Amino acid sequence: MEYPVVPMREKVILCFSGGKDSILALYELQRQRNYEVVTLLTTITSDYDRISMHGVKAKLLELQAKSLGLIVEKVPIPKNTTDKQYEAKMREVLEKYLQKGIDYVAFGDIFLEDIRGYRETNLSKIGFKAIFPIWKRDTTKLAQSFINLGFKAVITCVDRHIVDKTFVGRTFDKQFLSDIPPNIDPCGENGEFHSFVYDGPIFSKKIHHKKGRVVLKNKRFYYCDLEPIEDRTKT
Repeated sequence: MEYPVVPMREKVILCFSGGKDSILALYELQRQRNYEVVTLLTTITSDYDRISMHGVKAKLLELQAKSLGLIVEKVPIPKNTTDKQYEAKMREVLEKYLQKGIDYVAFGDIFLEDIRGYRETNLSKIGFKAIFPIWKRDTTKLAQSFINLGFKAVITCVDRHIVDKTFVGRTFDKQFLSDIPPNIDPCGENGEFHSFVYDGPIFSKKIHHKKGRVVLKNKRFYYCDLEPIEDRTKT
């Protein structure tokens, strides 16, 4: 009796921020079934123990990864890290996975050609290939799809030069999309805002949290602090 040949799935590292685009990239990779995400790779600003740019506490990242059933490797970088220092640190971490036979890295980028080129160039130097699961998707449709699939996210950071302070701390939902000005990309692909995803179809449990104070950093970015809440429900 002959059995069908099951193709091997390529093992992939996903550069992960905890935000909606990273989650959508993960969702697509898992849905396609051509890849197996083995590790989430997240840069943490070591001075604050928070996800870089997004400002989310590392503890919430850990809870998120646990709910997703994945390992997260935190890459600590100090604030004001130069591009050269960042690249050296990432190379150090990635080479460890290359030795294990993993040579794919995925990203949640959507349409910024310069960012994609930067990633591909740096990865190729050490023998990695880049994957962009949601590349060139219509961002309006992508944002709506995120909501329709049942994912839940909160806006953790806004650039005050582009987005009003009142949007930070809000839920990323249809009302949010309706309220943002037309010059703002619905997915915040240009850095207008960042998010933290706390629930959805690929989560085993919701990440309970509460909103803390809103602070202004570097006279430009408003951050809404999120505090994890202990989940007392039994699973």
